[in-house]
Amino acid sequence: MEMFATHIEEVVAVLLFGIGFTTLLLHRNLIKKIIGLNVMDTAIYLMFTSVGYVEGRTAPIMADGITDAAHYINPIPSGLVLTGIVVSVSVTALMLALTVRLYRRYHTLDIDRITLLMKGEDD
Repeated sequence: MEMFATHIEEVVAVLLFGIGFTTLLLHRNLIKKIIGLNVMDTAIYLMFTSVGYVEGRTAPIMADGITDAAHYINPIPSGLVLTGIVVSVSVTALMLALTVRLYRRYHTLDIDRITLLMKGEDD
């Protein structure tokens, strides 16, 4: 139990990822699937930031003449998270735009019903 208390961020990230993954798999509504994917993204960002943070170190901004790298945290996880957030917002916007187009055409957000309606158009 003590291990969970010391690694609470990682535990929360894994739980969030599991919630997002089950939402993505079990729901047929496209909006709920998009929300599940966003929850999974958030879990990954939380994991990156919690692993990249080191207690007692500061942001990698040269201050007070300290040039030793041991005094700073690693900036790569932060850069990856920022890049991932930008990509995630773009992908979410694209998915929502496609969902709006599908709803306007088929008048439903149920993925199974949309698939059946699409197959009916092929005939």
